[in-house]
Amino acid sequence: MEVKKNPKANLEKHNKQFMLLGLALALIVIYIGIEWKTYERSIADLGIGNIEAEEEIDIPITERIQEIKPPPPPPPAPEKIEVIEDEEEIEETILESTETDETEAVEVEEIVEVVEEEVVEDVPFAIIEEAPGFPGCKGTKAEKKKCFSEKMQKHVNRKYNTGLAGDLGLPPGKKRVYVQFKIDKTGKISEVRARGPHKRLEKEAIRVVELLPQMEPGKQRGRPVGVKYTLPITLIVE
Repeated sequence: MEVKKNPKANLEKHNKQFMLLGLALALIVIYIGIEWKTYERSIADLGIGNIEAEEEIDIPITERIQEIKPPPPPPPAPEKIEVIEDEEEIEETILESTETDETEAVEVEEIVEVVEEEVVEDVPFAIIEEAPGFPGCKGTKAEKKKCFSEKMQKHVNRKYNTGLAGDLGLPPGKKRVYVQFKIDKTGKISEVRARGPHKRLEKEAIRVVELLPQMEPGKQRGRPVGVKYTLPITLIVE
């Protein structure tokens, strides 16, 4: 009777695979054996340790004794003061009265009363009670003040060299020169100063102001005073 085998149970066809698997395992075992390292162990003799207990040292607590100073001696007793009676007579000073009797004539010098003049400082034009009088201005205080400003403006327009600003090569636009001066107690122009974008414009403004005529001085509380005035001059450069 012939024995029948299951084709799936036939392992001969897997011989090559088994051989390769066995070869791989053999190589792995050989490699591990070659690379395996061993180390020698050495146990050092530590000997018998002597551990001695630390000695405890008792430190006695001492107290600091301060020297006791004796108290200072009491102050010496004051000496006895003997009172000696003064037998000498003391002359008394008698003050005579300076009052005069009604019968005595008293000469009295004439007392001259000196009246100190009140010193009034310079007053700004804006708050002066009576503005300086420009020649030709008449009317009330307010009218004289308005007339003064108008006359001052006309004087500048007539005397000032307006073409000077263009000759100096200044950029176009409005150029302002501010002139400050004082009309003193006698009506004369003094202390003229100017500030502007160019020195020549300032000199021209000073020259024009110094050409102003003699004026009536301004008054404060009825007395002539110096009056400060600021004159702005506007120039248009095209």
